[in-house]
Amino acid sequence: MVARIPEDKLNEIKQATDIVEIIGEHVSLTRQGRNFIGLCPFHGEKTPSFTVSPDKQIFHCFGCHAGGNVFTFLMDLEGSSFVEVASSLADRANIELGIEVSELERKPAIPENLQQMIDAHDLLSKFYHHLLVNTKDGQHALEYLSNRGFTLPIIEKFQIGYTLNSWDLAVKFLGKRKFDVSLLEKAGLIVKSERDEKYFDRFRDRIIFPIYDRNGNTIAFSGRALGDNNPKYLNSPETPIFNKSNTLYNFHKARPIIRKLQHTVLFEGFADVIAATRAGVENSVATMGTSLTEEHIAILKRNARNVTICYDSDSAGIEAAFRAGQLLTKANCVVKVVMLPDGMDPDDYVNKFGEDKLQQEILHGSIPFMGFKMLYYRRGKNLQNEGDKLAYIEEVIGEIAKLEKAVEKDLYLRQVADEFSLSLEALKQQEMQMEQSVPNENAVEKSVVPVKQYTVKKRATGLLPAYHTAEKRLLAHMFKSEDIAYKVQDSLQGKAFNIDEHQAIFTYLLAYYEKGFGNDTSSFMNFIDDPDLQRIVAEIEMMEVNEEVSEVEISDYMKQIINYEKLLEIKEKKQMLKDAERQNDYIKAAQIGMEVLLLEKTLK
Repeated sequence: MVARIPEDKLNEIKQATDIVEIIGEHVSLTRQGRNFIGLCPFHGEKTPSFTVSPDKQIFHCFGCHAGGNVFTFLMDLEGSSFVEVASSLADRANIELGIEVSELERKPAIPENLQQMIDAHDLLSKFYHHLLVNTKDGQHALEYLSNRGFTLPIIEKFQIGYTLNSWDLAVKFLGKRKFDVSLLEKAGLIVKSERDEKYFDRFRDRIIFPIYDRNGNTIAFSGRALGDNNPKYLNSPETPIFNKSNTLYNFHKARPIIRKLQHTVLFEGFADVIAATRAGVENSVATMGTSLTEEHIAILKRNARNVTICYDSDSAGIEAAFRAGQLLTKANCVVKVVMLPDGMDPDDYVNKFGEDKLQQEILHGSIPFMGFKMLYYRRGKNLQNEGDKLAYIEEVIGEIAKLEKAVEKDLYLRQVADEFSLSLEALKQQEMQMEQSVPNENAVEKSVVPVKQYTVKKRATGLLPAYHTAEKRLLAHMFKSEDIAYKVQDSLQGKAFNIDEHQAIFTYLLAYYEKGFGNDTSSFMNFIDDPDLQRIVAEIEMMEVNEEVSEVEISDYMKQIINYEKLLEIKEKKQMLKDAERQNDYIKAAQIGMEVLLLEKTLK
């Protein structure tokens, strides 16, 4: 079992650490009242919006919404693990953890046969790299790469290699090192001949690109043919150590940059990642010849919610980008898409237009996913044809109805209205009808790990700011008082907060108090262990609220939260009332009108 840092040691580290001092070593801070402000290290800004509270020992950026405690600051800035940060802060404060970091970070033992597969890949990777950069036999392959823009630093960074045009180079090389041939066959490195049952190499006369798992272990290869030989790329098969559905190329190298920038650039293949890295886009990863999976998304989301998709711009690439964007949006990621011209892939684009041009396309040429969908739905349609035009408008409005932000909805509805000379009011009415009839795909249920099981409610669209503020203010007071937290729980009577992130935080907070912890927001953030929720907690904790809260104030907040569902029902019935009046069904209209009046009375 992997050891854990005891809770009392974490508290001791926190008590001995001044967040202002730590952050001040990386950010120029100026005192402003009780807090300190500076330029945020996580996004470019000219006006300081980054705030550090010495009293609460937390930070929050009002620009990019980064937030957390001293542990999360260093984790995000350096791309370090929690254990690495805790150990570093303990050393700084001369605190003995009483346990070695190696024990804290020790992974469960890998079965011997799997470790041997990894070791075999690692040895071959180093051997192939040596053949490419240090031998005459690899000179022609090195020249081929050089002509395609690969520099020696890039070749070293990705440990690119070359394997000779030999049937049994790997068989002999690994055989001398006592590797079992049947295990090497299962690892996908060699193949058994059906004719004479001899073994031969899977990869011959190819440039070799090692594939790594998230811990940096070599687990597979992709071999590119020199010239026009087929197949162009030959990949390792899936093996006990290589599963395409949960492998992202370059993730182990890109992860620290992804965490620091809170942004991932997603490609379809490893050649595109290498091209992007040459262009200075080092937060790049790629799937391994497979569609984006739930496992991939879980890995991405744990490190950053902002994802830019940069797939090939041919028909297949556009379809793949659409599917990936839908899945990422459903997982509550913020998605943008890069549209490269002329049906090119990023690797070809770099070789034709240069590295700086690709960097500009990725950093400044991406468009929001909704904008991409508007282009996507145009494909195959003649918008001069009335039928195609109506079909396009309906598809686009259906997508706009799924958006959460009113400003976004208004922007895209105005674009459609202007392009087709339509009434904005008519489009808004159709959008509202679609919003009521189509579930919001963007809403995501959060999974939490509390002492008790609580239901986390999906976020409703069109949420009024008053309810949002009421929930935030209640949470702010609950951070200060365990009694208020349980009082709110009793008042809700089984109902949930209307914003899913607030409900998840509330759930964690109850579990935190039930474990006997006191009201310490910085410690509570460590308990949550979810970057998105930690940032929201920091934002709420930075709100100015009274030290004491009255029963009347709590009651008022609760009324706004509980009344929200009634307001949604009233809104829906008022729309039904308008529909009945348009259809001249006055009896039904009168009945609905009476229901609206009764519901409105319950709000008082």
